[in-house]
Amino acid sequence: MTSVEAFRGLYYPNKIGRLCFLSLEEVMGQNGVKALLRLADLQQYIDAYPPNDLKREFPFEAISKFSVALGTMYGPRGARGLELRAGRVAFSLGLKEFGPLLGMADLALKLMPITMKLKIVLNATAQTFDRFSDQSSHVEEERGRFVYHITRCSNCITRPEPGPVFYIARGILEEATAWVSGGRRFAVEQLSCMGQGNCSSCAFAIGKDPLE
Repeated sequence: MTSVEAFRGLYYPNKIGRLCFLSLEEVMGQNGVKALLRLADLQQYIDAYPPNDLKREFPFEAISKFSVALGTMYGPRGARGLELRAGRVAFSLGLKEFGPLLGMADLALKLMPITMKLKIVLNATAQTFDRFSDQSSHVEEERGRFVYHITRCSNCITRPEPGPVFYIARGILEEATAWVSGGRRFAVEQLSCMGQGNCSSCAFAIGKDPLE
């Protein structure tokens, strides 16, 4: 279990906090999000999502709080499905907000080999968090796969689960790879979680070959 103190003073921009809640709203409705925020002790965001700006004011612990609350409301299996879906929506919404800033709308992407496309979109996703938030991320390329590392993670704070649980991040990576490949799906698996206390990152393996 990761100490809360290790993440004091770390923030996402308000824009990312807003996208998180809008993504959850897409998969569970406005009333569902309101109930979730009450259970997570995040009542300050009910009918008052963070503003759509880049000020780093959305605290890391808010991510962990609503993720834990989802597990309480829907059980581990139900929460997993909701977070995966919310992550996919979050990428689509985030692409509109951050894509132009990172050149992700470049038509030249369509002409590149699939492995190069994957590398570009994964690095761009990591750079988005590195540039605009206190989350630290990077990508390594290995034979047959990429490994996406989050070395300063918001979802590990006080988590009671014994294994990897960052399903929103996994959903984002799943949708990123689908988007850049024209809808093809790739295997995405969380390999490790800092909340377990024996690793230096929350790591996700992304296969280079499509599943279909």
